[in-house]
Amino acid sequence: MSNGPQRDGPRPEGERIAKLLARAGVASRREVERMIADGRVAIDGLVLETPATILKDLKGVTVDGKPVAKPEPTRLFAFHKPTGLITAESDPKGRPTIYTALRNSLPKNTPRVMPIGRLDLNTEGLLLLTNDGELKRQMELPASGIPRVYRARTFGDVTQEDLEDLIDGITIDGVNYGSIDANMERRTGRNQWIEVMITEGKNREVRKVLEHLGLQVSRLIRTAYGPFELEDLPRGAAREIRKHDIGRFRSQLKKYRQ
Repeated sequence: MSNGPQRDGPRPEGERIAKLLARAGVASRREVERMIADGRVAIDGLVLETPATILKDLKGVTVDGKPVAKPEPTRLFAFHKPTGLITAESDPKGRPTIYTALRNSLPKNTPRVMPIGRLDLNTEGLLLLTNDGELKRQMELPASGIPRVYRARTFGDVTQEDLEDLIDGITIDGVNYGSIDANMERRTGRNQWIEVMITEGKNREVRKVLEHLGLQVSRLIRTAYGPFELEDLPRGAAREIRKHDIGRFRSQLKKYRQ
């Protein structure tokens, strides 16, 4: 009589369907799991009940009744997001989204791309987009430890010593923020530019931390995400990152976790 599932048999070949669909650019893995829960994914006409299903490929898989195209090679784009755009596909309030600008800045042969992380309405700068849901997930996970660099224009009284105290992390309204590397760039009276590097990327983290120090943030620009930098990319423009640079980044992902 068996006391539970047998663990000694051969492992099934392939990967979880949620991972395969994410890699195919359907959506992020978490979003795919929600789609499966909603009964939107089927295999050979049978609605899928669990995201733990192991498959070798996506043959016979449909989403909302439509066959899933063969996964394309991973592509990654850098976009200089202006202020006033929502990082979403659509907005219930009718506000313009990043996709409004991307229609004119991405090549016409670009597959569906998803933003890696978010920049809020009033934050500008580097926003990465990819067609690979698995890469998106890897880059967004706080455990990945990938640094994000921002420049903030602020008003108020703060010292370099105040900023250096953030290296030990800080708790605000019950939320713990990990180590933050912040440095004064330049100051004119009570106005200053501050460079901030974070690795967790929690919701509105940079603004909340600087405001907690008593500063008013009038401008916030993300200048780097991991090894990828904004550089001189014009506002509202996008450029594709070379496959070689994507491969090199993937090979170095482990170093960020150390």
